Amino acid sequence: MELMNKTNTEYTNVINVCRDIFSKKTKDYGTAWRILRPSSLTDQLFIKAQRIRTIQETGENKVGENIEDEFIAIVNYCIMAIIQLEEKELKEVELNADQAVALYDKYAGKAKDLMEKKNHDYGEAWRDMRVSSLTDMILQKILRVKQIEDNNGSTIISEGIDANYFDMLNYSVFALIHLGKGQGA
Repeated sequence: MELMNKTNTEYTNVINVCRDIFSKKTKDYGTAWRILRPSSLTDQLFIKAQRIRTIQETGENKVGENIEDEFIAIVNYCIMAIIQLEEKELKEVELNADQAVALYDKYAGKAKDLMEKKNHDYGEAWRDMRVSSLTDMILQKILRVKQIEDNNGSTIISEGIDANYFDMLNYSVFALIHLGKGQGA
């Protein structure tokens, strides 16, 4: 039970970092991301995850942004993609900052609930995983989503696109905890 409390605290700390960046970027850029289809957000996720993997494999980082920033971007792009999938009745491209952050909080909360359920069943197995394995799992999920998107969203037996976005979000939070972002301010 104590470990799960630690996980909840670290998870919340990471989400707060991600949320702060989302909120500030919303104030800077508005919600221009709302024009993107989920498939475009999937491609953004691919770019971020592929960059992390390249840096992990080569040890070189010529752009200068660290992999923590890329994992944060993955969390935020996943939430944007989930909003695009789930909020179909929301037609406006431009949302006010409070509305955008409220939607962020709604889906970050759902992701945390999912994490708690899976964490219970899997016994915090992610704590013994390498960050590189979490990166690979994110890339695998992205490729799955791309295939589902290419199949017009239909699956025979597999989870849908939204479940994969939630998993990628949670894998990114776990990576950020491993990288020390869960310690709080």
